[in-house]
Amino acid sequence: MSSGCSVRAIWILNNIDAVVFSRRFPVVEKRWRTSCNANNDTTDQIFSSLPSDSELADAFLNRRLKEGSARGFGIRKSNSSLGSDSWVDDPITRHIIGLYINKERHDDKNLLWPLILHIKGHYSLLVLAMVEPKHVKAYERLCKTPDCGSSIGLDDSLSSLLLDLPAITGAFMIAHTIGDIITGDTVEPEVIMAAAPSVGGLFDSLTGSIGMSSRAKPVSPQVASSSPLGTIGQGSVTADTPKMGSRPLDKDALRTFISSSMPFGTPLDLNYSNIFTIKTNGFSASDLAPTDQKQPAWKPYLYKGKQRMIFTTHEIVHAALYDRDEIPDIISVSGQINCRADLEGLPDVSFPLSGLNIAKLEVSSYHPCAQVSDQGPDKQGVVFSPPLGNFVLMRYQATCALGPPVKGFYQLSMVSEDKGAFLFKLRLMEGYKSPLTMEFCTVTMPFPRRRIVSLDGTPSMGTVSTSEHSVEWKIVTSGRGLTGKSIEVTFPGTIKFAPWKNQTLSSSRSFVGTIVEDDSDNEAENASNMVNEEHLMEKMNKDLPPVDLEEPFCWQAYNYAKVSFKIVGASISGISIDPKSVSIYPAVKAPVEFSTQVTSGDYILWNTLGKCPHVATV
Repeated sequence: MSSGCSVRAIWILNNIDAVVFSRRFPVVEKRWRTSCNANNDTTDQIFSSLPSDSELADAFLNRRLKEGSARGFGIRKSNSSLGSDSWVDDPITRHIIGLYINKERHDDKNLLWPLILHIKGHYSLLVLAMVEPKHVKAYERLCKTPDCGSSIGLDDSLSSLLLDLPAITGAFMIAHTIGDIITGDTVEPEVIMAAAPSVGGLFDSLTGSIGMSSRAKPVSPQVASSSPLGTIGQGSVTADTPKMGSRPLDKDALRTFISSSMPFGTPLDLNYSNIFTIKTNGFSASDLAPTDQKQPAWKPYLYKGKQRMIFTTHEIVHAALYDRDEIPDIISVSGQINCRADLEGLPDVSFPLSGLNIAKLEVSSYHPCAQVSDQGPDKQGVVFSPPLGNFVLMRYQATCALGPPVKGFYQLSMVSEDKGAFLFKLRLMEGYKSPLTMEFCTVTMPFPRRRIVSLDGTPSMGTVSTSEHSVEWKIVTSGRGLTGKSIEVTFPGTIKFAPWKNQTLSSSRSFVGTIVEDDSDNEAENASNMVNEEHLMEKMNKDLPPVDLEEPFCWQAYNYAKVSFKIVGASISGISIDPKSVSIYPAVKAPVEFSTQVTSGDYILWNTLGKCPHVATV
């Protein structure tokens, strides 16, 4: 990383807003004070020193009380105060915050910004990025602008300000890495092998102990399982609400990681696997690279053993399908290329990345070990010196070149307060040819505010099951994949709910509302057989709890269905790597494998007959 990506301090707070760990970087702080002295005209109004732990904890608690939660509102509300983060009216202020130190009122002279807020487990991590004093003043002006939101194309927006600050990116990486360490989530990226041998983690690379397996399988080695942090369960939940019962913070492990990965406040190598392995194993004479070769920081040890290379492309498809003329459907693909290079010595690997013309990459980023040549019409040359173990070589955002793998519509019409008629008409894998295979496909209809009593309907394909608050339709099941053909499926039916009861939000911060009997309307129901559906929906959706920004698809005024699927055989963006085109220098005999998998992210079918949120187009 460049010297521009530095941080001044790190704080970790527990669930009662007490600082349990902090680290300050005097070298970076000296640079900050030098910059302040050079800008006397602007720095006499900003907080020029670092606060104590107690001062920061008080400021963080004060912000939580004023902003409603640790993250804050993110948008300007009626109770937002001038100078606060929510006054900026930008959701990114839920992740990049400012604190007013040791003051009851918002004063220009005590603003500490930009603080990266990352909540992991029951800890809140704050990382203070190193920026210029003029940037802090620019943010202070945004906190007092009378206009709401950021106008498109203007230079004085928060987004424009952040684009000029590379330290923000570095601070986010630090916060997420430390968050993974304290919750035991330090796992290596998954690579999928088509052959029999299984690939272990970084320790297997060091020892050459590669086991044998009877079938191909994905490998996602967890390096942290034997670390000083203990055997914390994988997959800890990240939420705004602190969780209780987590393992106590291992401060020694954190100090070791920070001292090794960013000793002077500038990140050098944030790979926890490398740092822990060096601490555990140290170095011997056999670990030294040849004197005529420079050993990179991301490869502290040389691999010894059977040589091979594995590339795995993993793509996630996000979609919002409306089936409406006035609202365009939205579909996007986020992907990454994971790699594992078990190669002896310090070789260079090169290959042409193809399919760029079809994929229409919107954003792409590479591992620091990679160098990228100028992009051609449909190919881009990539050269890299691979680190040990599994790593993410490339991340990207692209279009879905083949179109949506599942398309169609979902309709739900309430024929009475407690009964609805629905219809699905979907087409799977239209335009998708072999070797693309859909391994499974499931559609779920959630009803978080209603309890399902009965379901009547038979799909044209698949099986249906119900729970108290959802209906699950398994169209394609595991073991019966869909390859080389497109199918159309339908599912008409009716669903009956328990009698309607209003729900109101309890005073405590909870996602489940308190159920209260509706005694405010004792009028007799209309005896007419004609039911006004608009009136029914309006009546059923009154007194809805406010939207919670952490759960965008739990807006209970909306009806939707969520699609889950997995596709293997090729990418749907068009990105691909030809194993035969991969070159290794110095030349060695090493088989190269390439595999792909595509899974669904937030793949939503909005009710064509109901309300739906969408972004207004210019």
